[in-house]
Amino acid sequence: MTGTIEKYMIPCVNKQLFGIECLGCGAQRATALFFSGEFADAFYMYPAIYTIILLVAVVIVSIFYKFRFSRQIKIGLIILNALIIVISYFIKMKNFIYIQ
Repeated sequence: MTGTIEKYMIPCVNKQLFGIECLGCGAQRATALFFSGEFADAFYMYPAIYTIILLVAVVIVSIFYKFRFSRQIKIGLIILNALIIVISYFIKMKNFIYIQ
């Protein structure tokens, strides 16, 4: 990923104030990595990137085409995303504590 994209990214206020990453840290970089074709790096940066993209796609499709069980699918994807985000955050924080 080029350094020019990083200039325009919003900094994490939580990390600046407290020195600890928030649950969303890495999402911007993962999105930039995804759109630049670096799919594995995007996953390692923010594991929920693919389920978030899937959720956004389902939401957009359900706006234009009504399909059966769309509400249940969206709720399931939201729960899945929340689980992935929280679990990966705790793994990241566990590794952060062990490193220091």
